[in-house]
Amino acid sequence: MRAIRDFKDYELLDCSGGEKLERWGEWVLVRPDPQIIWETPRGEAWARACARYHRSSAGGGHWEFAGLPQKEWTVSWKELTFKISPTGFKHTGLFPEQAVNWEWIQERIRSAGRPLSILNLFAYTGGATLAAASAGARVCHVDASKGIVGWARENAALSGLSQRPIRWIVDDCRKFVEREIRRGVRYDGIILDPPSYGRGPGGEVWQLEEKIYPLLELLCGVLSDEPSFIMLNSYTAGLSAQVMQYLLSVTAGRRFGGRAEAEEIGLPVTASGLCLPCGSTAIWTA
Repeated sequence: MRAIRDFKDYELLDCSGGEKLERWGEWVLVRPDPQIIWETPRGEAWARACARYHRSSAGGGHWEFAGLPQKEWTVSWKELTFKISPTGFKHTGLFPEQAVNWEWIQERIRSAGRPLSILNLFAYTGGATLAAASAGARVCHVDASKGIVGWARENAALSGLSQRPIRWIVDDCRKFVEREIRRGVRYDGIILDPPSYGRGPGGEVWQLEEKIYPLLELLCGVLSDEPSFIMLNSYTAGLSAQVMQYLLSVTAGRRFGGRAEAEEIGLPVTASGLCLPCGSTAIWTA
């Protein structure tokens, strides 16, 4: 498992009974996580929580705030800064486990020996976009949510990257790629972090297991003649790391050669010294 390191503003303090205790900068939050099926003793750190997300049996849920002095604040990873804000769907605007991938992206871009153009699909609040831009790449950031793309632009400003060559696109990812192919636009690297289920701006239904293979086939058509990588993330339990590796091998690998690898990513747990799995990442490299 690949786990984050040197993320001083984030810490997974403990996890037990379907919940994780997290420090985001100065503030400690409790959020649900259904894979945490163990009931280990809860130490004194749990008393530090200043907000807890409660799931509803009818779906969704709500935050209970107990001493959180502000609803927005920032955290930093290396040279990047992100706005954190508890949302109505338990999220905070950042997936900290992805920092291990941001580091890989930066190293890949910096060692390329040439300028790279990167396409980031389902790009959320821009962690991978900013990592790539800060390493010197030109980036196209695509997400179907206007509000989320606005949040990503805020993060770019906080990180001092507003003037970097980043295109901000609000669109359905597949439709955008189809248009880029028709326009003859090509990219050296592709990052995609698709949801398990979702809807596009026009009501398009996205079901990961049904859509991911044809999307990867399509993405081969938007890669340059000298592609560098494709990075595929998944939080879907039914899509194992090995399945993702196979998908990249029979799409990009079959067309361009190279190799695909995949592994779980995770968060170190301070209380136990163990690591909490947080999905998987598959990477194809030329």
